[in-house]
Parts: sequence; C-alpha cells; structure tokens
Amino acid sequence: MQAILLVIGVSVSAVATFVVYRLLTVRRQNAKLNQQRFDRIKPLYDQLENDGELSHQQIYEYAKSAQTREMTYLLLSEHNKADAFPAEFNTIVKAAESNLVSWLEFPTELNACPDEIEHLKRVTIDFDGQQNYVHYEVFKYKTYEPHWAAKGGWILGVVGPYFDDSKPYDHPSATFSRVSSRLETTTPDEEAKWVHENISMRK
Repeated sequence: MQAILLVIGVSVSAVATFVVYRLLTVRRQNAKLNQQRFDRIKPLYDQLENDGELSHQQIYEYAKSAQTREMTYLLLSEHNKADAFPAEFNTIVKAAESNLVSWLEFPTELNACPDEIEHLKRVTIDFDGQQNYVHYEVFKYKTYEPHWAAKGGWILGVVGPYFDDSKPYDHPSATFSRVSSRLETTTPDEEAKWVHENISMRK
C-alpha cells in the first residue's frame, strides 16, 4: 500500500513540476515576444515621445506590415494621432489580419509569423436566433519549410466577433486557429462556426 502511495505521490509531483515549468517557460517566452513587438515600433514610439512629427511615409512603412500594423495604430491612437494612420489599412480586414498574425506568433500557437496570408471571406452568424448578428473574418495562411506547419497546405484562421458598429481596431476576443483545420478539408463557414461555438460563446 505504501509503495502504491509513493508511486502516486511521485507521479503527482512530477506532473505538478512539469506544469509549473511549462507555465514559467510560456510566461518567459511571452515576455520576450512582447519585447520584440515593442522593439519593432520603438523608432515611432521614441519620435512621438520626443514630440517629433511623423511623416506619412514613416507611418505607412509600419502600417503596411501585418506584424506592426495593429501596434502602430494603437500607438498613434494613444498619442491622439490616429487620423494619421493610412486609410487603406484602417479597415476591419486589415486590422483582423494583423491581429491574427500577432496571435499566431505566440509560442503556444504557431510560434511564427505566416509566410503567406490571405483574407477569404466574412462569415455572419445569427447568434441568438433574433437576427442579432456577429461577423468573423476568415483567413488562410501557410508557412514554408522547415517550419513544422509547412506540410499540408493552407491553414484556416478566424478573427472576431465583430458587430455592425465595430471599429477596425476594436479588440476581437475570439481570434483562433486550429492548425489541423486545413482549407482542403474545412470550409471557412465551418471554421467560423466552430470558433463561434467553442471559443467566443464560452468566454
């Protein structure tokens, strides 16, 4: 009996140790990623903090990249300069693309920025049967070798929910991508519905 209890105790201890290690590792990785994200827009930040004027071309260079677009808008907004953000990137689709790319970079997700990403469609869902609609933007993305997700083609990613009165850079609470959901086997509508039911509605 004592031997069984000892084995159980050792097993529980091992699991607990792994969980703590994993939690600390993820936190450390997330902190490192957040620093890298800030470093990407630091030149803009420094110039704004020093009351410098930003040219349209300076802002455009940061807005055109999905990796820096969302943070650039938020930075400008914090400095009351959101009007300077290029109009062509001030759309829900462009904001959603940047949000998805940022989400995919997390170590617990793709741990990388996709090499290619394309918007597929908006999927609208009546979430309560009373003609109250939410919208999800669905993308396809892929990575190149040697990334582990490169095999299998295009992967689906969903960003939302958005509402009829949502602004482009309102925070979407249910950004998600199941790496197993490939365009060859899952439709955008099916994936948006899965995210709506399993991510959005459970928050």
